[in-house]
Amino acid sequence: MALDGCGQMCKCILILFNIAFGLLGSALLALGLFLRFSSQTRGLFDINLNTQAFVIGVIVLMVVGAFLLLTAIFGDYGACSENRSALAVFSGLLGVLAGVVICAGVMAFTNSDEVAESLSDFYGSVYLQYVNKGGDPTMEVTLKIFHNCFQCCGVGGVIEPFVRSTCTESGILDFLKSKPCPAVIVSTFRSKAPLVLGIFLGTAALMICALVCSSIMAQQIKRSLQQFPVAYSQPGFVAY
Repeated sequence: MALDGCGQMCKCILILFNIAFGLLGSALLALGLFLRFSSQTRGLFDINLNTQAFVIGVIVLMVVGAFLLLTAIFGDYGACSENRSALAVFSGLLGVLAGVVICAGVMAFTNSDEVAESLSDFYGSVYLQYVNKGGDPTMEVTLKIFHNCFQCCGVGGVIEPFVRSTCTESGILDFLKSKPCPAVIVSTFRSKAPLVLGIFLGTAALMICALVCSSIMAQQIKRSLQQFPVAYSQPGFVAY
């Protein structure tokens, strides 16, 4: 197809965008499958405590990863082959995804307190399960993830007696600065809510830019197809 400079630029942008999207989708899908079927975390799906947030999070991770990967496949195929049908499917999937990202960002911002409390409750349930079972490996991995992400230690902070071995403190100063995880989780989510909203909206803006590029490229492909029969009928045109 005969694409002008703007069309060629949009084509390159779409190819690079979808490669990044495909890699992200593959990573999310792989992480979700690992968390679902790994021997270290599989036990969380069988616990009758407040682990619904983790289970739902893993399922969402797999669904989002698969959706991103599917969108990237259609987008790359449509851009590389200059196929309008594939670009239309890509635009539809990306439009849905952009709407979901915006809604998710707004909901996470407006309900940051509820999200923080739910995650704090989930941590508490894992903590109790670990203590009651005397060091369950599945719970240990989960606690280490929390402690590394939030730089906290158990429910007692500097006086934590039960899960000290899962904390990240490496020296006396780190030990003295350690804080209880439930309070740290809640305060972190509340303070970072605007940043989370900005990340979601920024991601949606990139998706909208890709939608614009897809629309420009589809219009140029359509115009090229409409011009070809005219050129074919002109005198002196020789078909090989």
